[in-house]
Amino acid sequence: MTFKDQVALVTGASRGIGEATAVALAAEGAHVVLTGRDTKALERVEERIYEAGGSATIAPVDLVEPDGIARLASAVQDRWGRLDVLVINAAILPELTSVADIDQRAFNKALTTNVLSTQALIANFDPLLKKSPNARVVGLTTTVAQAPRAYWGAYGATKAAFEVLLDCYAQETAKTSNIRIAIVNPGATRTAMRARAYPGEAPASVKPPEVVADRLTALLGESFATGHRETVNQPQ
Repeated sequence: MTFKDQVALVTGASRGIGEATAVALAAEGAHVVLTGRDTKALERVEERIYEAGGSATIAPVDLVEPDGIARLASAVQDRWGRLDVLVINAAILPELTSVADIDQRAFNKALTTNVLSTQALIANFDPLLKKSPNARVVGLTTTVAQAPRAYWGAYGATKAAFEVLLDCYAQETAKTSNIRIAIVNPGATRTAMRARAYPGEAPASVKPPEVVADRLTALLGESFATGHRETVNQPQ
């Protein structure tokens, strides 16, 4: 099993790509720490993993809480003493609107969740990742971070900043640790976030989260170079 005896943490694990990735990692032997805001949804994912013969621990955390991530890192340190895999998947999609009409409160929440919490995850889990002989970090991004699109300014700006943080972290740790960082664009995927952004789209016209999860799990099992980037394309 690719991840036997390894500890993986997945943010936004209560549904969509996060849930599918947590299930896939557990199926390959990882003990998965499931984080998210919805305790009942996390319990459902945990039960799904256990029924399939895997193991998981739920850790309900709101990433916008000032001390939530620090408490989570402390709990992981106390129980396992290291972290082998970190999948940064949780994100907020603000209302699609012109830059001039962006709601500041909603924008601040997206910045906190998509950018500030990413830095907090890196800051708090860096010591635990460095204790792993083969640590890997994968961050989920979006096309509009690199190719700005009208009315996507708020979301695109937060994910562009997200990418910069991960790229810099990859460069900073490349020669001083075993940590490898990758940025993955899942592409068009059948998620609740996608449905909000494209309400008229037929769900069956885009790939299910499991396709992305399978690729992420495969990538995490590979010896990719730190700073790696890729897009998960629609299967033919």
